Amino acid sequence: MTKILIRNGRIIDPANNLDAIGPLCIADGKILAVLSEPAGFDADTVIDAAGQIVCPGFIDLSVRLREPGQTHKGSILSETRAAASAGVTSLCLPPDTKPTIDTPAVVEFIKDKAEQAGYPQIYGIGALTQRLAGTELSGMFALKQAGCIAVGNASEPLANLLILRRAMEYAGSHNLLLMYRANEASLSGKGCAHEGAVASRYGLPGIPEAAESIALAQCLELAELTGCRVHISQVSCKQSVIKIQQAKKYGLNVTADVAVHQLHLTENDMAPFDSAYHVIPPLRSEIDRRYLRDGLANGTLDAICSDHQPHDLDAKLGAFPETEPGVASLETLLPLTLDLVGQHRISLLQAIAALTQKPAAVLGLASGALTPGYAADVCIFDPQASWQINRQNWQSAGRNTPYWGRTLRGRVTHTLQAGRIIYTLQDYS
Repeated sequence: MTKILIRNGRIIDPANNLDAIGPLCIADGKILAVLSEPAGFDADTVIDAAGQIVCPGFIDLSVRLREPGQTHKGSILSETRAAASAGVTSLCLPPDTKPTIDTPAVVEFIKDKAEQAGYPQIYGIGALTQRLAGTELSGMFALKQAGCIAVGNASEPLANLLILRRAMEYAGSHNLLLMYRANEASLSGKGCAHEGAVASRYGLPGIPEAAESIALAQCLELAELTGCRVHISQVSCKQSVIKIQQAKKYGLNVTADVAVHQLHLTENDMAPFDSAYHVIPPLRSEIDRRYLRDGLANGTLDAICSDHQPHDLDAKLGAFPETEPGVASLETLLPLTLDLVGQHRISLLQAIAALTQKPAAVLGLASGALTPGYAADVCIFDPQASWQINRQNWQSAGRNTPYWGRTLRGRVTHTLQAGRIIYTLQDYS
């Protein structure tokens, strides 16, 4: 019965509106007391968090682990190690694994691998359609029974709107969250960059904002028709933010997230021959970034995710349009979020809420808070610590990040999952 005392840290817990220096007591894997020590509490382990922030463990709504099916890019073991080093204690795995998460057998395989890796809090997102082919609905109820927390389309298109309507009706009848990445494939085609001046200058095939905003508008209409609870994944443009804001204003049951790199990088930052900047949805314009930041600040966008997609070297070699899209971004999630605080775009409380309380609410999890009785998922980080992204400090198997070699501020020192210490900085240094 391990007892842990975290003392002298600045405890920030948006769910309970806490921001104060004091102790945090953990016993039997659960939060025992906050800002006070119960009489007779005798800790087995004491962590001195002086000068650091103690908050709930982060919940990431989109993390590719590359297992099953693409272990040359990463594995559940390697990427959960990266997650632990980033303060992430729960993560959602999109359904585009190989094989697809469209049967209970695949869900069980992932659970077994997660247990072996010592990181059980992996929440699978079931495929909306069989093999994500967009034509036949998956057995959503069986996937829910097997442990899937939601269903989604990853980044794959659906054959038509009737499929999406039927999927929403099916998901809604079983109280399943539907996570939707809005993209009209006929408009985005084989594009690899934002349709604008930069793409034109370098001869790159473009993806217009309308590919996202039109698909989003259709999704919102069907969500209103069916009453399905919908989460919009990886919003990237101005028009999408406006449409989500309007939908929420009129009472639609919709939430949304944004990938952390979209809050920082734009088409103007993109080195046109550097495939580290090849992401889908693409890096968009300055005005799109401003709307994304404003949407996060005013609550239109609920959560920040990493949209972590590790790749091997070969996947990022070749001409820009021929490379595979995606960024290895778990380990930059905290420092880039803190950078928004440093730029006065959002408050520290808002930043931590977007990584903890709000994604927990999206998923309907009893976590993302330091509430007594909750599982002790805790992140301790030094907001002033500077570190360089290099081979020595990087845990993910994927090194495909535009921030390689840069120095960022904000580093996790301890991560606890259900009261178990799964990461300490000195053990990885």
